[in-house]
Order: sequence, then structure tokens, then C-alpha cells
Amino acid sequence: MGNTSKKLAAKCTLLTKEEQKYVAATFRAASKNSERIREEDLIKFWGPQIDPRLAQYLTNFLFGSGQQKTATCDFNRFAELYVFNVRGTVEERLAVTYNCLGKDFNEDVELPYQLLKEFCESIASTYIKIVKSSTSKRARIWIDKGFRASASCVQALGEALATTVGGDLESPHHHCNAQQLLKWLETNILLKQLSELVFVNLYGINSRSGDESPTPLPPATPTMLPASEGLEVMPDYPAFIDLSHIVWINSHLPQKFQHKWRFLFSSHIHGESFSTMAGRIQEQGPSILIIEDTNGFIFGGFATADWAWSPNWTGTDDSFLFTCAPRMRIYPATNYNDHYQYMNHHTKTLPNGLLMGGQLEFGGIWLPAEPFGEGNSAESCSTFRGYKRLSKEPHFRIRSIEVWGVGDKPSLEKDEDERDASILDTNPDAKAILDMAGRARHSEGLREEPPL
Repeated sequence: MGNTSKKLAAKCTLLTKEEQKYVAATFRAASKNSERIREEDLIKFWGPQIDPRLAQYLTNFLFGSGQQKTATCDFNRFAELYVFNVRGTVEERLAVTYNCLGKDFNEDVELPYQLLKEFCESIASTYIKIVKSSTSKRARIWIDKGFRASASCVQALGEALATTVGGDLESPHHHCNAQQLLKWLETNILLKQLSELVFVNLYGINSRSGDESPTPLPPATPTMLPASEGLEVMPDYPAFIDLSHIVWINSHLPQKFQHKWRFLFSSHIHGESFSTMAGRIQEQGPSILIIEDTNGFIFGGFATADWAWSPNWTGTDDSFLFTCAPRMRIYPATNYNDHYQYMNHHTKTLPNGLLMGGQLEFGGIWLPAEPFGEGNSAESCSTFRGYKRLSKEPHFRIRSIEVWGVGDKPSLEKDEDERDASILDTNPDAKAILDMAGRARHSEGLREEPPL
């Protein structure tokens, strides 16, 4: 690092020692080794990796707007933008939002909702640009298998980020006051995570030690995107969801399941058969069901328990239903009942099919076993909060359906232990037999262990 960068970093106490090195190098490259940076040089430096709208919002913070606009900004102001967005307090992030949107922070000043929505869209768009230009294997597999990153889906993601600011997802918004914005910033986890990833990449924090590239660095691993398992062996995968949809759904999963999606079933690849689908998704742990109907609506649900033939409801209150198109919405559990997931087949006295929420044959998602390819989504569902019908029409036809396991696949050993415990609960005398079975499994494992 040159002397200029060292002098700049020494002036800023907001940054950690490690951050000082990288942020100063980025500032030096964008400012052409000057102690102040010009707006046009910074926009040119960030170039195609940033949505032009976000570039304008950020320069409003750095250089001011209107009559207060300045020609250059110093290193401290440049560093503040990074620090406040990555680890700032809610109040600091609120002030940044006001400044980016061309306003001085004041509790009496309201922000137009439309402007806030466009701000969220610009962050979502920049994140997707980062994903698309990433060299990480995680991102490349999704993209190479045909998962799109369309402008309309990015726009829907931005709208979903903004729409919670008023508390009512369905009512029209006009203006947002400071208290609404403060609460929104405090509770909107996905917006914060996307912002952090955007600024880490724009400021070069992902660079390797010793790398003083004069251009923006290759983006870091886009951690909001899960790793995929099973896609790489599919020669021609018929993707129908967008990268924005994956980010949206994944962000609402319990954190321990967000790192990986495991491909289990696709109606285009495995055929339109309820039995085939059921066979491929059983004993796979928590999973995501995604459906596209013939009207282009995309929706589904997160099931927390193994899918299994059963006359009983299973699952936990971490379950939720969601929509991806035409809008992105999440419907979490109400705890009013525990009707989270149900699957049955070949029974005469109970409905045969797959169900999430509501009542038998009448719920959030009902897929009858016969005929496969049709389904229903009820007008109301007391199992999930804020629920609205997921499909365009109550009765829908399926264009595409797929199921993904999330997180690591449950281990066989764990399944055997749970089975043994179940047997002991109903038959204590079976302990001796299970002990013999356990010793047999152990011996088999020793025989299969590879030589050292």
C-alpha cells in the first residue's frame, strides 16, 4: 500500500485495522491517488457492478444534493458510508437512508414510499449484479443451470423489502415517517444482509492480502445464495424460478438450513406422478415445495418435518407458505393449529394427497394424488398469518413443481437411532434384540472402514 493510503487510513478511527487497509486501497484507486474523490471518478470506478440508481443514492450521501452538493468528498465521509451500512446503529442507518434519498434527517420529515421502494430495488439489483459477476462455484452452478435474474423479479424483491414499512402488506403506502422507518430498519433482516454484502463488495473488503488492484475486485461469495446439491449432474435442468426467488425464500428459512438446497424432485425431469414425487421426498428432512401454475403464479411452502405416509399432521411452527410471483410474500405460522403438513396415499377413509395448512382437502396448498397435476389453494387458512390465496384461481393446474431438501441430509445412523427409540417406547422387551442389531451395525462399519 502506498503512503497516501496509509495517511488516509490513519485519519479514520471508524474502521478496524484490517478494514483501513482495504478501504483506503479502494479510495486510492477510485480517487487516482488523491486525498479527495470526485463523483464522476467514483461512479466510473464502481462501473457495471452497481445499479445506476444506487450509485446516485450513494453519491447523495457522499457529495450532498441540491445547493449543498460539493465537488469532492474526503476519506472520512467515504468510510462512514461503509461503516454505517455494515455495522451501524439503527439510528445511523436511518440517517444514511434519509441522506441517500436527498433529505436531511428530521423526525418531522416523511419519505415518499415510492422513493423508498426504488431505493430497495437498487440494493436488490446491485446484489444480483454481484451474484451474476461472481466467480464462486456456488453462484456459477445456479446460473449455468439456467436460473434467471430478470429485472421484473429483482423489482418484486425490492417491493417485498419495502412493503413492510407500513405494517400492512396490502394497503397502499404514500409516505413513511421516521418512527415507521426506524422500526422497519430494525426488523428487516434481509435488507440489512443484502446491504452488508453490497457494501463489502463495493469497498473491496473481500480482496486478498496484498491485492491492490486499481479496478473493482471480483465479488466475494454471495452468501445469501445457498449452495446447491444435485444440480451439477442434471444435463438440461428446466429452471422456472429466479435467483431473486431463491434469495427471498432462503432468507426466511431457519438459519441452520440456509447453507444448502438439495435437489429432490422436478415434474419435468421425473415425470408427473404423485407416487414418484412422494418416493423422492420422503425421509429427506426439511424441504421446500415450489409450484408454478398455468397462470404463471409461483408459490409454495417450507415443511419442517420429513414427508412420510401418515394419517396425522406433522411439522412445527417454523413452517411457512410463500409466494414468489407475481409478488413475494411470506405467511408464517399463527399457532392457531398445528396443521402444517400432511401426506397420504392409497387409503379409503382419508384424503389421498399432499397438504400444507388448513383442513383436509381444503388448505393453503392441496395436491390430490389423483389426478396429479391439479391443486387447490383456499381463500383462507388459519394455520398461517396474513394468508392470501396463493394461486390465481382457487383450483389450479400445475405447469411445474419441484421439491428441494434444505440443509444437510439427515444421517442414516440418526434415522436408525430414532427408529430404535420408537420401538423401545412401545416394546421395552425389545432392548436385547436392538443391542444385538447395534453390535451387528458396528461390526459392519468396522469391516467397511478403509485401511490406513
